[in-house]
Amino acid sequence: MPHIPKLPDLSIEGFFSVIDRASGVIDKGLGLIDKVSGKLDQLGMSDVPSTPPPRTTESPNEKPLLATVASTSTLPEEKPTEDIATACLPCAVSHFSTSAGLLNEAVRFKGEGMTSNEILDRIAGAIEEQNSLERVDLSPVKIQHLPEWERPIAEEALEQSRQLRHRLEGIQSTDELGQVAADTKRYYVKLNRQWYKGRFSHLGADKAEAISQRVGSEEV
Repeated sequence: MPHIPKLPDLSIEGFFSVIDRASGVIDKGLGLIDKVSGKLDQLGMSDVPSTPPPRTTESPNEKPLLATVASTSTLPEEKPTEDIATACLPCAVSHFSTSAGLLNEAVRFKGEGMTSNEILDRIAGAIEEQNSLERVDLSPVKIQHLPEWERPIAEEALEQSRQLRHRLEGIQSTDELGQVAADTKRYYVKLNRQWYKGRFSHLGADKAEAISQRVGSEEV
């Protein structure tokens, strides 16, 4: 026959006695837990490193990183170089050639009168050519940088261009147009010969002879 354990006393006094003993055990357990938690808190706080104070001063041998990068990436400044081109005598020859051609064409329409669009448009084209010559190719600054032998030719071409432009701006009749066209053609031929002869005479006798045969030796 199996052994039946002895049941506890189920009386009122026995019941409260069991509760009291259980409460004591619980109180001891809670006390132990509190002690262990306190120890863990102390250990945890001691392991946490303190935050270092912010740096307020720099070592005299240290430089900020951005300043170091900027100093190593800065390129040396380049001095601006002056780039003043010399005047262009061949360009001057070309401008006078174009103006002479335009004015000769304009004379062909003199029967239509000075108000003809054919005449007015060609006069405007010649003025544009001379403006470009004076303001770009033969500006005073550029003439100063020419070789010695070219400078007088360039200065004369500049003066002739101004005179031609003023005559075209104030032209009033077809007869005057014909005279301006003839004068422009004449000066163009002269300038062309001056330029080529001067150029080749400064390159040697053989070159001078070659250009003399090309443009002729007669002055207009």
